[in-house]
Amino acid sequence: MTTTERTKLTRESLAELRKELAPLMKEKLDAKDGVDNTGEYPRLTGKFYEKQIRRALRNYGIIDPYEVNDYIALGGYRGLEKALFEMKSQEIIDEVKNAGIRGLGGAGFPTGIKWQGAADQPEGKKYLIVNGDEGDPGAYMDRAVMEGDPHAVLEGMAICGRAIGSDEGFIYVRAEYPTAVKALTNAIKQAEEVGLLGDNILGSDFSFRVSLRLGSGAFVCGEGTALMESIEGRRGMPRAKVQRTYVSGLWDKPTIINNVETISNIAQIIDFGAGRFRSAGTPESPGTKVFALVGKVKNAGLVEVPMGITINELVNDIGDGVGEGKKVKAVQTGGPSGGCIPSRLFDTPLDFDSLAKIGSIMGSGGLVVMDDTDCMVDIARFFIEFSVDESCGKCTPCRDGTMRMFEILTRITEGQGTEEDLEDLRFLGELSTNTSLCGLGQTAANPILSTLQYFEDEYLAHVHEKNCPAGACKALASYTINKDICIGCGACKRKCPVEAITGQVKGAHVIDQDTCIKCGNCMDVCPVGAVELK
Repeated sequence: MTTTERTKLTRESLAELRKELAPLMKEKLDAKDGVDNTGEYPRLTGKFYEKQIRRALRNYGIIDPYEVNDYIALGGYRGLEKALFEMKSQEIIDEVKNAGIRGLGGAGFPTGIKWQGAADQPEGKKYLIVNGDEGDPGAYMDRAVMEGDPHAVLEGMAICGRAIGSDEGFIYVRAEYPTAVKALTNAIKQAEEVGLLGDNILGSDFSFRVSLRLGSGAFVCGEGTALMESIEGRRGMPRAKVQRTYVSGLWDKPTIINNVETISNIAQIIDFGAGRFRSAGTPESPGTKVFALVGKVKNAGLVEVPMGITINELVNDIGDGVGEGKKVKAVQTGGPSGGCIPSRLFDTPLDFDSLAKIGSIMGSGGLVVMDDTDCMVDIARFFIEFSVDESCGKCTPCRDGTMRMFEILTRITEGQGTEEDLEDLRFLGELSTNTSLCGLGQTAANPILSTLQYFEDEYLAHVHEKNCPAGACKALASYTINKDICIGCGACKRKCPVEAITGQVKGAHVIDQDTCIKCGNCMDVCPVGAVELK
């Protein structure tokens, strides 16, 4: 029997189908370059993967995400089968608790404790929401899971529904992820057709349905209460958290909100047990974490590593460092809400508690690498500008505080800052952190506060010397021509849009600093590198 017949599966027929599909899947995997199919799950080889342990991404790039057969052949829905027929609801929750999995969307709250809170509520309607509203710049971890392994999300959701007593779940996904929407829509349809979602799943007494809800690009809807407001048909703005959502959430009913990466790990925890999950990571932050390694790093991409790996291992061993002639300066973890960590702290383990101690967060898993050409003041300005644009405007500390911080940083990068501005930044940052309504405002100042802590010398250079040490702030930069190198070809003169460059053919050229608009065209076209940025 195959799923092309669209016959409703039972526990017995699912086992038969998996047995039938396994050798066919092995042939498919054996034909793939770079895939080692000797283990329980296929593993990719090469230096980039040496320190990786792929669990959330175990099927990414390996199976056809539009074919449920591929997922079933590699053990898919075996965890759900076990949860339905071999475990009681409390046993499922206990296994998740024993695994120690924490919210991988950034908050790090213990998933099992959250599930227990919902299960302890009186019987009645309960909801499950999977948060796929991934809005951090440069982050695409959840997108990869939804596009490449959508059934892992559905299976985890069904297991959670069984555990807490819910029969309905929603996946909230960004409309800007059309491929993810397509893959999830197809997966839901296939799962319903073969009886892995819907009524009496696999012939059991458990029923569970999943629907998609599309976000409209508002970053604040990644916050749980704003997300629920959006699902309920209102503008996505955070609520005052009088009660935890597992007590009163969507439509005032007990609601579990899990991140995509978190829920995609659930089936493996139930299938293989908590011990296997804990075999990677640290005692307080067990398991693995997917990072989007981006920025100035040579080997950029999605990386899944055990919790506790150091920043140095991720950036220099897996990412192979930065470009030739450059030095790694810092990394920024946790997206626009995270902190900037200097290279001298690269021995810090990547886990929830270690990052918190140095003023950063895990976040959803974005990790931006910066080199010595990056200005940390300008980096802080970039991220606070993002928070200004994405603030919903509901609370004053975030609405006005982020704008004031952006204005101060703009003045500093334009050479108009004062030392009093630095004190104002600290005051506003702490005020926003302590008094904002939701996580966006509470963490928006992290890039500013961390750069003030670790790169104060750059701020002081901007304020006192009116100089950007990295040469990145155009208002403070000056382009000059080294007369000992200039060959007088005239390329810079011809390219200058404001005629700020003078000089004779085969003679040294000069840039008029009062006329120069600092566009950088002269440096781009100089064939001998005579144009210097200071």
